[in-house]
Amino acid sequence: MTTLYLVRHGETIDNANQIMQGQTQGELNENGIRQAQEFSRDWQDKPLDVVLASDLKRSIDTARIIAEPHQLEVLTTPLLRERDWGSFTGRYIPDLKGETWPDDIETLENLLSRAGEFIAYVRETFPGKKVLAVGHGIINKAIQSYYYQKPMSEIQRMQNAEVRILEL
Repeated sequence: MTTLYLVRHGETIDNANQIMQGQTQGELNENGIRQAQEFSRDWQDKPLDVVLASDLKRSIDTARIIAEPHQLEVLTTPLLRERDWGSFTGRYIPDLKGETWPDDIETLENLLSRAGEFIAYVRETFPGKKVLAVGHGIINKAIQSYYYQKPMSEIQRMQNAEVRILEL
């Protein structure tokens, strides 16, 4: 059985400022770096075989900090990218309430399909391994929605540098 430790990246400058990041690279702020360092210390003695990250900088940076004591290379995959928020990207989140969603936002069907592809990729590529994967709030929610076969609305939001464990 493969164990997936699904982690959300550390806090970013845009998270703290309530800016919709979507598929922008993002930059960890001081708190986000500290969150990743604390996670790394807490997990330094836990066995890990593989560290994966979304191909966006905020996830890669978090994953590198976590992987350091394990001396593991961080592998990246676009399957773990955050939802594409289209023209909502870069906007102040409270201003989006009540707005009509534009047509350029990644569909829920596509997001859940990508989540399923990610789970299949981990199962097939790393059978029997302990895999830590650093993703983002919404894609991580979609992965759990797919895994538990529950609507995304029933999956609790992940905090920055939080982990959820899935047995694949």
